[in-house]
Amino acid sequence: MNTPVSLGIDLGTSELKAILMDLDGRVLARTGVRLSVSRRHSGWSEQAPEDWWQACVQALAQLRGHVAFARVACIGLSGQMHGAVLLGADNRVLYPAILWDDSRAVVEAEQLGAEFSGVTGSLPMAGLTAPKLLWLQAHEPEVFQAIDCVLSPKDYLRLRLSGERISDMSDAAGTLWLDVARREWFGPMLRATGLTPEQMPRLVEGGTASACVTASDLGLSTDVVIAGGGGDNPVAAVGIGAIKAGDGFITLGTSAAIVAITDHAAGNPASAVHSFCHALPNRWYTMGAMLAGASCLRWVTRLTSQPDEQTLLNQVQAQLPIALPVPLETPLFLPYLAGERTPHNDPLLRGGFMNLGHDCTPAMLGYAVMEGVGFGLLDALHAVQSAGADVSACALVGGGARSAYWAQLLANILQREIFTLQGSELSACIGAAKLGFLAIGQGDGLLQEGMPVKARYLPDVAQQSVLQARYRKFRGLLVAAKTLHA
Repeated sequence: MNTPVSLGIDLGTSELKAILMDLDGRVLARTGVRLSVSRRHSGWSEQAPEDWWQACVQALAQLRGHVAFARVACIGLSGQMHGAVLLGADNRVLYPAILWDDSRAVVEAEQLGAEFSGVTGSLPMAGLTAPKLLWLQAHEPEVFQAIDCVLSPKDYLRLRLSGERISDMSDAAGTLWLDVARREWFGPMLRATGLTPEQMPRLVEGGTASACVTASDLGLSTDVVIAGGGGDNPVAAVGIGAIKAGDGFITLGTSAAIVAITDHAAGNPASAVHSFCHALPNRWYTMGAMLAGASCLRWVTRLTSQPDEQTLLNQVQAQLPIALPVPLETPLFLPYLAGERTPHNDPLLRGGFMNLGHDCTPAMLGYAVMEGVGFGLLDALHAVQSAGADVSACALVGGGARSAYWAQLLANILQREIFTLQGSELSACIGAAKLGFLAIGQGDGLLQEGMPVKARYLPDVAQQSVLQARYRKFRGLLVAAKTLHA
């Protein structure tokens, strides 16, 4: 049986994942290759694009042993957003890729100001792509002068696969150089950062054919079509079936976000709420973004010398049962390990514990971290609602969705039904594979399908008074945290 197979590739910050999927939506094979981040200076966050490519080659080599690999007809790409991949005229990488959580361009973001924020869908922030180019212009002028093209991370993989410089609307929206309503490059913002439209890649929609594979030695036919693809959050939305206005979900991975799908551009730059293009045409999404999500749990696991996150979670569940109100002596945690976006737009903000005592245990710290991330998401939820987006019951996706305890805690904090999905850890890969099928004129029915619900979590009314009191204290700590870098 020679039915087509789609190869979905998701370039994350900590891992590149890849799957083979058929037209029935079945994941036939999966693999992942870990990635590391370089932090040469405080607040810097970089990766080598060559490492992404080598991870991609390794992932394809692992999938090549599966019988379905020979039937790959299309490729969909998803990836971390806001990264700056700088290419010379010969497509040589000029500088390490500056990532989404890099905060070196704080001053430059302030210089860009709010003049174009209604057009570009967001206030200028250090983590977005445009301010990074202003920083390079000031601090690495030789590199800046040599730039022939700026790509987003997943588009570098496309370049290596096909030789083509192309991006899609959703990833382009995250650069701050796109007119998000018109879905085209915005000249005034490009000029404000010393660039021209000629230095930008060609744009396509996420489910449109962008190029064909030309790279040899990958085991792929040269007639394999590469879809436009998209940024990780919008492609994950495609994966879980969040494709119409009113759909919403929470991502809880390295970073975290609350996302609401809209049928028009609808942001609130003043509250650091983004309005970006969806990976599908005539759709947008409003997003409140946190720079640190489940990565906070990984951090506290290392801090407390636990063998792994599940061990710490087991201790939390044993010492602080989710059905009981949290004890008053439990610490509070500010989750700003990498600064924050929504609603604070402060990349220099840093996290911390408060209310520590001699009786504090690793379990109490673990709980405080999960609760603190939940309070950060509550801040983001309020900001998203201020943009007019409707957020009701939310799917929970990403690595954090594996914890039933955390899912229930989020339902209690957000006072919303939270539901998890079967296979949601692969949502971006699945969304990418769906876009791949669209690029060859197939999979329209698959696009409409969501993922099976794994579990539902309803707010526990008995917890509301305690959590609301703790949230007020959490908000009160923010003033002190801001003074530390004033």
